[in-house]
Amino acid sequence: MDCHRDIVTIRDLSFAYDQQQVIKDLNFSIKERDFVGLIGSNGAGKTTLLRMIVGLLKPAEGEVSLFGEPVSRFRHWERIGYVPQKNAFNPLFPATVREVVLSGLYSRNKLFSRISKEDMRKAEDAMHAMSIEDLAAKRIGQLSGGQQQRVFLAKALINNPALLILDEPTVGIDIETQQGFFHMIKHMHQHHNITFLMVSHDMEMIRSYLGEEPKQTNGKLKFYIKHSHDLENCVESDLTHSLRDLRQSMDRLSPVVG
Repeated sequence: MDCHRDIVTIRDLSFAYDQQQVIKDLNFSIKERDFVGLIGSNGAGKTTLLRMIVGLLKPAEGEVSLFGEPVSRFRHWERIGYVPQKNAFNPLFPATVREVVLSGLYSRNKLFSRISKEDMRKAEDAMHAMSIEDLAAKRIGQLSGGQQQRVFLAKALINNPALLILDEPTVGIDIETQQGFFHMIKHMHQHHNITFLMVSHDMEMIRSYLGEEPKQTNGKLKFYIKHSHDLENCVESDLTHSLRDLRQSMDRLSPVVG
């Protein structure tokens, strides 16, 4: 495996809302096994950039490529796990935990496919990895913030994604649970073949793991990067081993993940 290939490539990217320039001439790449932390004030364009990367917004200029393919032609969305901001979720939505996790399989290619036994096994593995299998039949709105966070992470992990995108995943979560969550995703980055792109408001956490100084800035956006390209870390091919091994790690972390 080439642990130095580009997962996300951004070339000459610009975007504006009603003539208000948000991102201008951004050039940036994320390599396999990178952990990228994105920091910026309100209105800096953090969520806008993520939405362009996952194809929900079209750039005014420039191009985003995923795994070497322009977003406009990219079809392998199952390779990407996306956890949007918590406030994008309606807690009154009448779905169970199992249904929410299974919805991670409904890629743009598989929206109306029947759920197979293999799909159910994937959902069980993902819920088991996040220690939420006992909540499978509960309504999502009945859960605590920390439990909901685990559900959405299980939903994002169900397809064994190569790229995991997290948009302020700890907003509205208590400090102890935040610490457990960061510990969990650091473990995932260090031991599993996942590339991370995370927007966070927690400067202390970003700097403690990714370094004191940003590797790149663009306007009000600051990009912090930690590489994980050691050869021994390049052996794992996906999360199939990891969804089960991950549970062992999560069990050790469970007192602080909440």
